[in-house]
Amino acid sequence: GTASPGSPRGAGRSRECGRPPEPWRVSAGPARPSCGPRARLCPAPVRPGQARSFRLALIQLHVSAVKSDNLQRACGLVREASAKGAKLVALPECFNSPYGTQYFKEYAEKIPGESTQKLSEVAKECSIYLIGGSIPEEDGGKLYNTCAVFGPDGALLAKHRKVHLFDINVPGKIQFKESETLSPGNSFSMFDTPYCKVGLGICYDMRFAEMAQIYGQKGCQLLIYPGAFNMTTGPAHWELLQRGRAVDNQLYVATVSPARDEKASYVAWGHSTVVNPWGEVIAKAGAEETVVYTDIDLKKLAEIRQQIPILSQKRSDLYGVEMKK
Repeated sequence: GTASPGSPRGAGRSRECGRPPEPWRVSAGPARPSCGPRARLCPAPVRPGQARSFRLALIQLHVSAVKSDNLQRACGLVREASAKGAKLVALPECFNSPYGTQYFKEYAEKIPGESTQKLSEVAKECSIYLIGGSIPEEDGGKLYNTCAVFGPDGALLAKHRKVHLFDINVPGKIQFKESETLSPGNSFSMFDTPYCKVGLGICYDMRFAEMAQIYGQKGCQLLIYPGAFNMTTGPAHWELLQRGRAVDNQLYVATVSPARDEKASYVAWGHSTVVNPWGEVIAKAGAEETVVYTDIDLKKLAEIRQQIPILSQKRSDLYGVEMKK
């Protein structure tokens, strides 16, 4: 099945201007400068020759204990998404294996390896950009939770190792410690497409606002987080965090979860979601295996940044967030 994006609705009256902001409306006539004498600090809304919109597909995959089945079904759904016009397709966290510290070592692979080879091949076959969710990666005797990204020619464009490991203890609810088996990544990961620059995080990375802010500073207009929030954190924070990251940085945020499996040792919340720069949920899955489609509208993003130009109005003389490596 598919989950189709909803239509954005009005967000009430704006205190800044006393009228409905309606960031999705295109006004006739020439665009007005939005930043006054500091206009040179405004981010370029859309680069010359850049596509104004493109279709994004999020594959909310049912993950089984059989790696070959997961790979086969994932590639089949990637082909289906491409056939329906998706130019950028994303898989969920741990799409080739069950999620859990007891599984990471058993399912771990080198990159390149079996799973990433399949992703490279299907990306080239479909001529799409493919964000390979994440897989347990083995490298130098260490294990990582790693997302590999492939271009339309099948080339590896980016490799993001989960930076923030999921070590939590909510008494009576859930206790989980990724650091028992995994090592953290130590770098930001971005890649360019003909549509926009994309920033990557994995699951728990989404809780760290500074990471998203740096991606925004580096020109990303879309952030994608393959993730597997659970039945405690999912209903509480999954959508809230996405909307916060989107509004704070005036960009699109997409999250890709595995489908919910009530019989699994770790039960994922599901609800793969896309949020626009106005903070609206424009596409959302339920708990079942499905593909979520939405069109990413970069013109709308530019309009929102013009109407509320927070990116040029930050007081960098008073504060700042920086990327150290």
